[in-house]
Amino acid sequence: MTKFAPFDAADYLGDRKVAAEYLAACLEDENPAVFLSALADVAKASGMAEVARGAGLGRESLYKALAPGAHPRHETIMKVLRALGFAIVVAPKKNISSRRKRTRGEPAGGKVARPAAE
Repeated sequence: MTKFAPFDAADYLGDRKVAAEYLAACLEDENPAVFLSALADVAKASGMAEVARGAGLGRESLYKALAPGAHPRHETIMKVLRALGFAIVVAPKKNISSRRKRTRGEPAGGKVARPAAE
């Protein structure tokens, strides 16, 4: 029987561009645990102790924050991303051009209030 080594994504995330693409792809998933798992992979590839130091966290605290099932604070995630040299950037979706643009003075709901007929 052939034996295989266990897969560890961190083994393939040494390149910053690859790590950034990996994080961006995982951030698109609706399940936040996917992104946290990816963040843990990238932190592991960069060295957990060094990332923890850069984020101002203890190494064990970093492991706990990125453990499966954890719910780290937004502040912690941002500190870890900064320590890794990454940032989250918000941009408009590319496929939203089909939405009708509002006309000047039109409310956000898209309907103009009209006086009731007497």
